[in-house]
Amino acid sequence: PRDDCYGPYDSSYLLSNGPNVHTSSPVVTGTSVLAVKFKDGVVIAADNLASYGSLARFTDVKRLRTFNRRTVVGFGGDVSDMQYLDRLLLSLDIDENYSSSGHDLNARNVHTYLSKVMYKRRSDINPLWNHILVAGLDRDYRPFLSSVDLLGTTFSSPTLATGFGAHLAQPLLRKLADSESAVEGVTREQAVTAIKECMKVLFYRDARSLDRYSIAVITKEAGVELEEDEQLEKQSWRFAEMIKGYGTQTV
Repeated sequence: PRDDCYGPYDSSYLLSNGPNVHTSSPVVTGTSVLAVKFKDGVVIAADNLASYGSLARFTDVKRLRTFNRRTVVGFGGDVSDMQYLDRLLLSLDIDENYSSSGHDLNARNVHTYLSKVMYKRRSDINPLWNHILVAGLDRDYRPFLSSVDLLGTTFSSPTLATGFGAHLAQPLLRKLADSESAVEGVTREQAVTAIKECMKVLFYRDARSLDRYSIAVITKEAGVELEEDEQLEKQSWRFAEMIKGYGTQTV
């Protein structure tokens, strides 16, 4: 518009010289990531949905990232922060591939790196809004599973889950492996079956989940076996017929 007709343009609302503003809440987000150890490795899974608020907007977002042949990183939370961390890991991987040391980073190293990144950003009061699971093999090729959240807090367990999975899937996974000693008795088939069953429960109960998901199995013999477009099987919604209103009332 012309200044002589409408007056000069008022750009004060742009706050071009105001304070820096950081993300105070995520916008496009991914929900649960699940993982469980078994005697020879780790299984990890996450669905392929990225929600824009409560809208199931993007249905082909892969939230599992491989790092060399021993590590898979699963991201819950903000998708843009996930993409930023993915670029950091890619840069780190390139540097390691050009290194002449003869050593490669294992899952424990990757988890330590991510925990330092998350804590640094938290200390800058500009956190990355993610909850991350790192699954794979450590230096001695033993199963490794640990998490780090937006505060840089780390935690290790035979079974881990982020988001709604921490409430709905963890009790089911702990029936399979509730301690490190119990992991020795868990087979690959049992771990994969438990993860798939938990993904089905989350699809039933979590409004931010999807019936298509990615699943990875990490073992010493085969490395990372990643399937990125799996479909939930044998779904049954018959239980919904008996639910009336809120809660578990039946008529």
